[in-house]
Formats: sequence, structure tokens, C-alpha cells
Amino acid sequence: MRKPLRAFFCAVLLGTVSVIGAVSATSPVSAAEHEYNITPVPFTQVKVPDGFWKPRLDAVQLETIPFSFRKCEETGRISNFAKAGGLEEGKFQGIFFDDSDVYKVIEGAAYVLALKHDAEKNVELDKYLDGVIAKIAAAQEPDGYLYTSRTIYQKAKNKEGQYLPPGGEKRWTNTGGHELYCVGHLYEAAYAHYLATGKRNLLDVALKSADHICATFGVGKSQNWPPGHQEIEIGLAKLYRLTGKKEYLDTAKYFLDIRGKNEGRTYGIYGEYSQDHLPVLEQKEAVGHSVRACYMYTGMADVAALTGDKAYSDAILTIWKDVLERKLYVTGGVGSVPSHEAFGPAFYLPNDTAYCETCAQIATIFWAQRMFLDSGKGEYFDVIDKILYNAMLSGINLEGNRFFYPNVLEVPVGGRERSPWFGCSCCPSNLCRFLASMPGYIYAVKNDAIYVNLFTNSKTELDAEVGGKSAKVTLTQKTNYPWDGKVTVTTETEGRYTLKIRVPDWARAEAVPGENKLYTFIGQNAPNWKIAVNGENIGTSDSGTKLDEGYLTITRDWKAGDAVQLDFPMSVKRVIADERVEADRGKVALQRGPIIFCVEQEDVDTESIFSLLLADETELTAKWEPELLGGVMTLCGEATEFAEKKDSEKGDWTARTVKFRAIPYYAWAHRRADQMTVWLARTREAVRPLSMMNNVKIAVPDFVQTPNYMKDGTIPPNEQERNHPRMHWWPQLGASLWMEYRFPEETEVSAVEIYWFDDRDYGACRVPESWRLLYRDTDGNWLPVQNPSGYGTELYKFNRTTFTPVKTSALRVEIQSQEKWAGGVYEWKVE
Repeated sequence: MRKPLRAFFCAVLLGTVSVIGAVSATSPVSAAEHEYNITPVPFTQVKVPDGFWKPRLDAVQLETIPFSFRKCEETGRISNFAKAGGLEEGKFQGIFFDDSDVYKVIEGAAYVLALKHDAEKNVELDKYLDGVIAKIAAAQEPDGYLYTSRTIYQKAKNKEGQYLPPGGEKRWTNTGGHELYCVGHLYEAAYAHYLATGKRNLLDVALKSADHICATFGVGKSQNWPPGHQEIEIGLAKLYRLTGKKEYLDTAKYFLDIRGKNEGRTYGIYGEYSQDHLPVLEQKEAVGHSVRACYMYTGMADVAALTGDKAYSDAILTIWKDVLERKLYVTGGVGSVPSHEAFGPAFYLPNDTAYCETCAQIATIFWAQRMFLDSGKGEYFDVIDKILYNAMLSGINLEGNRFFYPNVLEVPVGGRERSPWFGCSCCPSNLCRFLASMPGYIYAVKNDAIYVNLFTNSKTELDAEVGGKSAKVTLTQKTNYPWDGKVTVTTETEGRYTLKIRVPDWARAEAVPGENKLYTFIGQNAPNWKIAVNGENIGTSDSGTKLDEGYLTITRDWKAGDAVQLDFPMSVKRVIADERVEADRGKVALQRGPIIFCVEQEDVDTESIFSLLLADETELTAKWEPELLGGVMTLCGEATEFAEKKDSEKGDWTARTVKFRAIPYYAWAHRRADQMTVWLARTREAVRPLSMMNNVKIAVPDFVQTPNYMKDGTIPPNEQERNHPRMHWWPQLGASLWMEYRFPEETEVSAVEIYWFDDRDYGACRVPESWRLLYRDTDGNWLPVQNPSGYGTELYKFNRTTFTPVKTSALRVEIQSQEKWAGGVYEWKVE
């Protein structure tokens, strides 16, 4: 069904602005035969004057985007385009997919231009972008091909020392080379820049590239294979909406349809890692690289909406259920396997090695929003709310210039710090474009129905049907969310229309939406909400008021000044996981409103936060602390610290009460780098009591970077887990090396257990060729222990050695690495 005219900039993120025939920035007519059922209100029509999101939106405009452009300059990402275009001399710098970072930062900058907040700065930014775009245009080859690493290599007169991208000198010879991924981000950037400025300088580059891709890829064409990293499908959909050129949509659909099909392809099946193991319509589970997967699911949603083919939306609905009920972290994060940045098996959600890549959280938001636009179901914004305030927001610091790539839920030892940039900096550049456009997720419209999806101080003038006619509706939202559940939505527009207010899952007494709950609240917990209009209650949780897909629907003849008062009382809630999530068994997480909390060692007097037990009956108090971490609500209470009794039987512990403070998870790692956890023990079985190991100091050669991991109390959950934290001696190969434990006082010891790190089949570390154990005598000499039972080097187990008990101030392990190999240790225990 053909949609009516759209307002300019309607849903910039989705690309639902289209024109027929020649591209024109002033002719916003939809050329698509089909579209999403619901239209998001674009961020350009939503002002956020103050409140929780205002400083974050300011930071991305004033700090994150300028900072990211500086980093793109410092690291050669921008000069690569100049070199490829013959404007500068030099070699390619960086990684073969670095072009995409420049495109993503340009997209974010285009959103800043569109907001027109600061005319003087916009002139400077516009001029700067024109300079960068000129370099991009110069780098494009005559037929439209654009990929700087290969072009620089091909143009180099002297190939020696030049960077050679995957696949070598020829185009399209390596499916993992990200040629298609990079131009997908180009298309999104060009779309945003054109709508912000009306200029065609970047758009013309994108269209020339897209025409080249459409001519090159397809059944019976010179190239017949899907992208190794999905993204181009989303970009092509935007160009289709903008131009009405059906080849763009057809090619996006082709890139999806060829996945999992081997017949006639230029290259064979890639497998689960790239979601190429089955045809997309037959895939039932989220597998493989999490960013690639969620970009693909987003592209499938776009193709479903634009073609009207329900098979694509049905397929991703099945996959969504798999993620929601079996693979979602309590923070909203996805991706549990570090070695492949990937989805893991069902219920495999380790906390200390959680990957939860920041890009994956953003991609999940893209996917979830599109699922909402198709269905109108509130569960998708329940998940977006969870990701926004937790898994995504932890990826950037309060100032907007330090970033996490993975977002772990537990740090056993050593602490973590955000980084100013990465060799692979997809996450900082993705944050540039997402945060700059975040207000575009707050409201949406379908005919006369206006959806209020997210709660934050805001004002919008949107297009909707009022009394059966198209009109402007102005709404204002006042709230202190996420710290307070009271929200007032006021209209300035008279007439008959509908407001649909999302009642959050946590206010409905649900830790997550969906049928089969991966997480549940325990303790006193019942739905608790009420909604009034001009002070008169129209719906409450205890009056049998029915919600429509998570929304309370209010249809009436509105008068200017009418106010809807929402009250979602925020109590502290305890969250437990499905028993099948081994990492969370016997543990509890704390939530208030949409915020998940964590405990940092900074906020409790203990040598290890993992020695604490939080009893279910313990009272917890919420406290507003305006001077802490930019102003946060904290949770305060008491826990029991357990410690092993010296010279006693195993399980014989002492106990003492300690006070603790929990902070919002998104704000962790802004102070001292130390232990952190989202999940606290609520049963003794989950406690890791204090032992002599907590006071043991470690000594290793100076070049070793992560020694504390060998006494963090954890080992890999299975043989397939490759990135579990460990200590290693790489890059010292075939060397004689050592490690020491130094006790705070003379200690009697009689056994050690060592779990060796060995990354055979993919790395350079192996179990040692041999090793021995020594103790330090009172004169400071190192002597071999007496009567050792053996020095094992078996894989995937603790190698235990007993010996004649000895009192000592230190133990030393000396190893001889295998020839041409390094070594390492997951865990070293002492008894």
C-alpha cells in the first residue's frame, strides 16, 4: 500500500524519505510500494532541553564527534582517501576496513548539522566535511569502486612495504575484506549528509558506488556472493527510498537471499560466523558474529517492509525470540563469546568474559526499533530501554572521549579502563552516529496514534491525523526519568487523536518481556503503575486496565494544555536468572527503573567483592548523590563477607557484616580501576570466600601484562572458550621463565594446582615442556620443594602437585617453554 507524503527528515535513521525520479532535497515523496506500519518521529523534530540525555547529547556534538575526527586524522584514516585519490603521497595506514569509521563519523556530523543548534559551528563543520568529502570523491575509481587500501596498493609504483589488503591486489577476491561493508556505511553517511545539507557531493559518490555494486553483483553477473560482514543491505535500502531506484532494493534483497546457498556462487559457504550456514528464511537462532548478525536482521526487517514480503519478518521474529529468551544479558547486551565476538549457545552468558560489543548493542537497537515499527509491540522498546541505559551507555564515558569495545559484567581482578581509541575503532564511530540521533527513538506515529516510547524531557512537533485530517501536534514531556518514574506529557494541540503510552516491563513486574522469562524479579513484586489525564485516573495496574501490546491507549478530544500524568513507582528490584544460566546461578542483580546496578570495590570495605553474600531479606535504600559520577542514584545496604578460617576444614568460614554501595552499571570504571560485578551472591554456593590468596602478591617478568588473572578464581567454562582471561609469557618463545607468589607472612604450604593456558590451533602458546616448584627459605634462597608428586602439563584441567609441607614466604614456578612456543596460566592455586 502506497504511503502518503512524509515530512522532511522523516525517520532519517531508517531512510523513509524518498523522492521519485531525480534526487531532490525538497521533494519528500515516498516512492516505495510498501513501508513500515509505523513512522518514527525524526530527531530533528524532537528537542531535548535538559534532563538525563541532554549532557550526553551535548557531549557527542561537542566532544565525541570532533574527537573522533581528530583520531581519524591522527591514525591516517582520512589521509588514506587523499593517498588513494593522488592528493597525497604515502602508504596506507591502519586496517583494511578503516574507511567505514570515517563514514560513520560523517553520518554523526550530518545529524549535528541537521539540528542547526549553533549556526557558527555548523558553518565550520560543513566546511570541514566538504574537505573530507573531496578526498573521498578523489579516492573513488572511475567505475565507482571505493576501497582505499586496495587502490593505494594498486597505484603504488613501488609495492615493497605497501599494505596489501585481504585478497591481494585484485578486487572482490576475499569475502572477509569488508569492501561491501565499508560502502554500506558510505551509503548511510551520504543519505544523512544529503538530507542535512541538500548537497550532492557525497551522495553522488554513494550513488556511483551503488550503481557499480548493482552492476557487479547478482546471479549471472561477475560476482555472485554475499557480504562477509553485513551492512550494505541497510545502506542500499536507504538509497532506494531516496531515489526510488529499484535495483538498490533488489540488490539488498539479493545479498540476503544468496546466504546459505552454495549453488552458482563465486565463493563457497562461509558458515555460522557470518550467518551463511542456512538460507536466511530458514535460520531460527542468532548465531555467529553478533554485529554482523544484528545488521543482517535489521536489513531483513527493511527488506520485509519495503517489499511487503512477510517471510523475512517472520524469520527474524523467531530469531528475536531466541535472543530474548536465551541469549540476552541482564544489561540488554548481546554477544557472549569473545573469540568470535559472537552469540554463544543458549543460556551461555558468562560475566567476566562477556563480550557485549558496543557496536552489537547499537545494532540490536536498530533491529528492535524496526521490529516495533512493523508490529507496534512495546516489548521491543522495553529491550531498547534496557540497552540504552545499560549495555550501550557503558560503552562511553561521561565526557564522551573514552570508550569500551566489550562491556563485561564482572571484573575479578585488575580493573578495566575505557580507551581513547582502538586499532579497530568501529565502536567509537558507531556511537557518534547513534547518540547524535537518539531523540529519534522517543516518539512514533501511525495515522492518528502517537506512540510515546521513551521517557525523557523533550518537546516535539510531529505530523499526525487529527480529526481525520493531517495536522501538526505538539507534545511536551517533563520527567526526571530514569531516576524517577513520574512523567507528564502535555499537548498543545486540540482535536481528536490517540496517545499510546508505553508501560515499561519493570513497571509491569517483568524483568524482561516475552513468554519464557530469562530473568525474573523476586521478593515483593507486583505490577505498579497508574496513568491520569488532568489529575483524573484513567488506568492503574490494580484495576484491571488492559494494555494493548504494552501500551495504554488514550483516545479523546484533546484540548490545549491537557496533561497525561504517568506514575511508575521505582522500587529496588532483585533480579535472578534462569537456572540454566550457569554463570548467574545463586546470584542476584539489582535494578531500579530501567537501570541495572553494579558494585565496584571502591564502594565496599572488602578485599574481594566476590566474598560478599546479599541476603534476599536485606533492606536496600536508594539515595540520590548529585556530586557522584555526574549525579546518580545509588543503592545502599549491608552484605555478609565470608572468609576461610586459617587451618580449618574447607567450607568453615568466618563472617562479618559490611556496608556496600551500588552504582549504575553504565557509570562504572570512572574511578579507581578495580573489581566490579553486576551479580552478587545470594547463596553460599555462589560465594568466593576470602582466602590467603587474596593477600598474595604476584611477581613475574616485567613484560608480562596480566599477571593477576592467574589468581582470579576462574577457569574457562569449556574447551572451546579461547579468550578467557589468563596470564601469559608471549612473545617470549622457547624461553625459561618464571612466576612467583609472595605471602604476607610465613605460610605453610603443601600443594599447588596449575591450569595451563594453551591456545593451540589458533595461537602461539602451549603447555610448558617442563616445570618445577621452588620455595624461598629464611635466607632468601630458592630451593626445590621436597617429594613433589609430579609436574603435570595436561590440557583443560588442573595439574595438581603435592609435596612435603614447608613454611615459606614465597613460592616460585620455573618453566621451560616448548621450542618456538610461549606459555601461560589460567589459574594457580596454593594449599
